[in-house]
Amino acid sequence: MNIRLSRDGLLIFLILLACYTYFLPRWADWNQNSRFDLVRAVVEESTIVIDDYAANTGDHATVNGHIYSDKAPGLSFAAIPIYSVVNALSRVPAVDGWVQRLAASPAFGDTLNPSGSGLLSDKVRAALGLTIVTFFLVMLPSALLGVLLYKFLGHLRFSRPVCVATPLIYGLATIAFPYSGAFYGHQFTAALLFIAFYLAFLMRRRQLSSRIMPVLGFLLSYAVISEYPTALIAIAIAIYAVIAVPERRWALGAILAGLPPLIMLGLYNMAIFGTPFKLGYEYSTLWAETYKVGFLSLSFPTLEALWGITFDSYRGLYFLAPVLLLAWPGLFYFWKAHEWRAESIICGWAIVSFMLFNASSVIWQGGFSIGPRYLVPMLPFAAVVLAFGLATAIRRRWSKGLIAILTVWSLGLVWMETIGGQAFPDYTASPLISYSLPKLAAGDIARNLGMAVGLHRWASLLPLVCILVLLMWWLNQGNPEGETRKMETLMAQEQT
Repeated sequence: MNIRLSRDGLLIFLILLACYTYFLPRWADWNQNSRFDLVRAVVEESTIVIDDYAANTGDHATVNGHIYSDKAPGLSFAAIPIYSVVNALSRVPAVDGWVQRLAASPAFGDTLNPSGSGLLSDKVRAALGLTIVTFFLVMLPSALLGVLLYKFLGHLRFSRPVCVATPLIYGLATIAFPYSGAFYGHQFTAALLFIAFYLAFLMRRRQLSSRIMPVLGFLLSYAVISEYPTALIAIAIAIYAVIAVPERRWALGAILAGLPPLIMLGLYNMAIFGTPFKLGYEYSTLWAETYKVGFLSLSFPTLEALWGITFDSYRGLYFLAPVLLLAWPGLFYFWKAHEWRAESIICGWAIVSFMLFNASSVIWQGGFSIGPRYLVPMLPFAAVVLAFGLATAIRRRWSKGLIAILTVWSLGLVWMETIGGQAFPDYTASPLISYSLPKLAAGDIARNLGMAVGLHRWASLLPLVCILVLLMWWLNQGNPEGETRKMETLMAQEQT
């Protein structure tokens, strides 16, 4: 049993990692560029000023005549040591020659704006650096997050089909998918938050020593300096951990371990604004008036925003991934399972608090975006709740077809918006119809590893299809039908 379960986790990891790494981070994405410009400035010029790099982004702050990234700096801080190595290696003749060959790639050339500057070597080198730091800080942690979700559901005693299907649905059929391959803070912080939650859960179950509390404190603090709104979830997890662990004296260790990230943020802000209590958004060059509304664009939830982030075809979470609707009845069953009452409160709070936060912002649309991207950090917690909805639904014969329809719908729409075109959908209404499908019809497929070996347009997806078919076949081979029915019966009896 343990061998098979470990094998399932490995295959989930490989499936997710293959999909996340296959598509390259967008090259003209203001959000990513703003974060990566800070990394390049520190490594290449030993400064936090991005004057020499900011031409590729409008997401920046202007202070005292200089330009700075206006993003939370945690993800950029984490990328600095990685990019230091990448930058040094990129100057090695053998690597430089490979960069030159990529710059001459006709397959990549097909994806470029005809009026642009073309595939210049310096741009390819920067794109290579962006891809590598994204791999280590976003793609890899996101794939590992799928494994942790699988293991967590095992602790909740779900059947194998639910334990396997839930992380795959979460990772490939929700908006976690596009942001697992992008240098944004959303999925990076989702991983940090869920790891901290999982550690706290193990401590509560007496399967992990309370001595791990300092690690938990550091993870939560680093999530906050990487995406400020994650404080809503981080504080809830911190309270859960303090209440749940048997040795609360380690809470002091968690507090002390959480100070270094906050001190880094304070020193960074001090260097720019002269005070640790200012944020880059307050000085945003292009969006200054927007951030003056309420508190940094936040006021009160509006019906327009709530509809927009849920069911609207523009940025609706449930329009793109209707399978997540099963999380709401799942939350009810999660709450009813008295043994997991505390965990249901954390997951429910993560979902509700982030939805209300997003609906309170005048920029709830998220700019160029696939779905409501500000909700991404709460999605792992929604996935846990989704598992309860799936487990309840599959017990009814008629609902299995509904699950299949919702999953296929979600998978199809999320992938179409993700791989259609070289940028995330813009402000166009109904972007699936007006933006993504026309791009796909024209063969405008997001840059990917297939293009690195010379495959053009739709043909560039063939290697990924072959890899996924092989991995899914392997995953299915480890689960004879009779054994599955036996496991479902045993798990149902145990839960009852």
